[in-house]
Amino acid sequence: MKTSEREVVIPIAGVPLAGTLRIPEGADGIVLFSHGSGSSRFSPRNRHVAAVLEHAGLATMLIDLLSEREEREDSRTGALRFDIPMLAERLLAAAVWLHANQGTTTLPLGLFGASTGAGAALLAAAGRPELVQAVVSRGGRPDLAGRELRRVGAPTLLIVGERDAVVLDLNRRAAEDLAAKCRLEIVAGATHLFEEPGALAEVAVLARDWFTLHLAGRSGA
Repeated sequence: MKTSEREVVIPIAGVPLAGTLRIPEGADGIVLFSHGSGSSRFSPRNRHVAAVLEHAGLATMLIDLLSEREEREDSRTGALRFDIPMLAERLLAAAVWLHANQGTTTLPLGLFGASTGAGAALLAAAGRPELVQAVVSRGGRPDLAGRELRRVGAPTLLIVGERDAVVLDLNRRAAEDLAAKCRLEIVAGATHLFEEPGALAEVAVLARDWFTLHLAGRSGA
């Protein structure tokens, strides 16, 4: 399958944010990634998941939600990575950019959030329900979306490692608060980063099947 790739810079509120956009030939959906604290668009875990999605015919956009200057500031203070409303606003701006961009404007949009990035993804989905058709959270912090969880309309898949006890409890509570269609998948034997053999591959397959069903209306297998 032929895939086009290009690096983009999206100016959001005067801040240049870098992203990697990959579009397989005949793509029938696109997934925008929201990485976790201390990570970036080069996250090997997110890139692994993105590759599986692309093989299933979904376009992907991995984007840095902080500029290089902000990343340096955050590495010292750790403050910006937990500014969930700001990160959600930037994620939404990237979603609007994709909606207006030639080549992606007609593609149904999903959000994939990891760790704290899942909180931003869910907050973004609550803010613009007409833009977001599906959400997947990997080891996420849906609690960071607060009361806005009740406003999420997109079908949401919560994936958590069995041995990630605190985050698993937070996700179980979030599943009760979400008004949208929701499923909680627990990966056996996995910890927070899904570093165990086969764990990340299972995450990728679960995400693939959720997005292909809810974005493209077909099986991901």
